[in-house]
Amino acid sequence: MVNEVTIRIGGESGEGTISGGDILSLAASRWGYHVYTFRTFPAEILGGPCMFQVRISDQPVKSMGDAADVLICLNKEAYDRNISDLRHGGVLIYDPSDFTPETGDCITYAIPFNEIARKEVQLFQTKNMVMLGAISGLFGPPLEAISQVVQSKLSRSRKANATLMEKNMLALDIAKKYVTEKLSKHDPYVLGPVEKADRVVLNGNQAAVAGALAAQCRFFAGYPITPASDIMEALAKELPLVGGTFLQAEDEMAALAAVLGASYGGVRAMTATSGPGLSLMTELIGLSSMAELPAVIVDAQRAGPSTGMPTKMEQSDLSFALHAGHGDTPRMIVAPANVADCYNLMITAFNMAERYQMPVLFLTDQSLTARVESVETSAFQPAEILPRLQPEANGHDDANKELVGAGAAHSYARYAYTASGISPISAPGVGAIPYSATGLEHNEHGHPDYEPEDHTAMMEKRFRKLDTAAEELPKPERYGDEDATIGIIGWGSTEGTIQEAVDRARAKGYKVASLHPKILSPLPDRTIRDFIRSVQKVIVPECNYSGQLANLLGAKYGLQAIRVNKFGGIPFTAGEILRAIEEVS
Repeated sequence: MVNEVTIRIGGESGEGTISGGDILSLAASRWGYHVYTFRTFPAEILGGPCMFQVRISDQPVKSMGDAADVLICLNKEAYDRNISDLRHGGVLIYDPSDFTPETGDCITYAIPFNEIARKEVQLFQTKNMVMLGAISGLFGPPLEAISQVVQSKLSRSRKANATLMEKNMLALDIAKKYVTEKLSKHDPYVLGPVEKADRVVLNGNQAAVAGALAAQCRFFAGYPITPASDIMEALAKELPLVGGTFLQAEDEMAALAAVLGASYGGVRAMTATSGPGLSLMTELIGLSSMAELPAVIVDAQRAGPSTGMPTKMEQSDLSFALHAGHGDTPRMIVAPANVADCYNLMITAFNMAERYQMPVLFLTDQSLTARVESVETSAFQPAEILPRLQPEANGHDDANKELVGAGAAHSYARYAYTASGISPISAPGVGAIPYSATGLEHNEHGHPDYEPEDHTAMMEKRFRKLDTAAEELPKPERYGDEDATIGIIGWGSTEGTIQEAVDRARAKGYKVASLHPKILSPLPDRTIRDFIRSVQKVIVPECNYSGQLANLLGAKYGLQAIRVNKFGGIPFTAGEILRAIEEVS
């Protein structure tokens, strides 16, 4: 028997496909298993086909898996769309009243989901509970684990009542009884008991929210957009509880403008958007950079261009994040690789914004925003919160002498030239030193200044902060063989998939290593150069058409990378990366 299984559920919006998958994932995790999910769903309000896949294992899981071990089709269309992703010898579960599958290389179980829900439970909306009861009976986890999650969710629902709770529990019981009494199990997948561990289950957006609150974010302004809206909705509830402020702006431009206003006021502030919204924020990103105002901007990437595919993933905003804006505009870019990163790197992003006084773009993507992972609680330890560099309380510092009295506003060198490029920043308030934060080029005191030599000096000052950060920020660690001949450089949510492919390649005797920088501006030049020199060939897998990281590495380091691009809206599998390794070996 195999203590790991990848289950894919295919259905239609309204059939409980996604909610059923979420319940299964949470139940398996609470029982002690590691989980890793992926989902797709339609962008239209009227609905359409959707899919939920969860990989459940007693060992840590790094990717969604190459193929489904078990495919549950809630209708014929789900079968047509997903049967090609069922592994040879896998398990197909279907409703015989809806369709009869073609004979294939798989084990089949016919379960009358519709009939059980309609006739025996007498509530068709419990169809997904019937499915979960059948999963429990065939593969695990135990029904009690699923029941506890269902009860917990229903108890928090305003629409729930005693009758609905009773119907859901009945659906679970009847379905499990059906499969145990009427089906003969002849597949190898059984999730047996495992030792429970101290883990939490959450998705990337939830982790980002937790990270923002831990980083002492106290202002959020945003405009709803998929797949970033969950961040906005969560902070609308949480910020008032910690004395923070939430603002739903009229558009993305107003959102970032409000964030910069809050930042000028001394508050840690952020916004969250996706590609179309980030495009609208471009001018304000320049203002943040010129006025040296800290801001964290989440870009939950989706497939583009234009409106593109709002509910599908892509890593196609890197070039835009690096270069968007008129003039030379320094900014920092952070790209988390997993759910735990969404928490920890969010704290890092706020610390970066506050220390280096510039916009920090936080690039997630649709698959990571919605991906549910079981994460060890040790990943959520309290982190150091770095304050802004402020003028000394007595009005004296190296760049600002004798700032007490009426002339302080004119004497305070807010944009003082320093070796690090970082100058002390004040905030409004009683006893504070006022200054002008403008989008115009300015001198050290914030006054407009168009002299060529002053613009040159100020541009160098602003970019010098990136040089300082490059020395101070943590460097990525090599994964795999020290004597590798093949190297893989990736970014963002592909890390786990790449590492699983590296593990599988090494098990086959290949010498492979990977490097996954999570801070993409400024890049860790020395670490990347050393990695490139240490191998013979470098593969750069990206979920975009143009190879945006490969282009960057080629421009900066002269790297002629082997590009592996996928841009259909679905993440890489470890098998796809493994095939690329084998092809270049």
